[in-house]
Amino acid sequence: MQLNITARHVEIPDEVRAYVGERVDKLLRFYDRIHEVEVILGHESEQFTAEMIVRVERKHTYLASESGPDTYALIDAITEKVSRQLIKHKEKQRNYKSDGKPVIPDVTEDSDES
Repeated sequence: MQLNITARHVEIPDEVRAYVGERVDKLLRFYDRIHEVEVILGHESEQFTAEMIVRVERKHTYLASESGPDTYALIDAITEKVSRQLIKHKEKQRNYKSDGKPVIPDVTEDSDES
């Protein structure tokens, strides 16, 4: 998985970069076929903005963005949004062409009573 962290009009401290890395690594718990994660942090007039773009297999892209005063809270919020999107994607994949009912095989026992 490739992680790109981009800054717009702000310097990103190493602590924030490490925190983003930790939060992105936790996304692998929800879906293990993530190819690339791009995190864009910006600063605009008293507000920070955060965007996360997650690209998974078969050209699926998931996007989350937030704005607010606290960078760490923004990272938590966008990670939570993307994790919900990944869980929903995984459930759709799992239930594809299935009605969700477990398949019970028809078992017939041969009796050798003769």
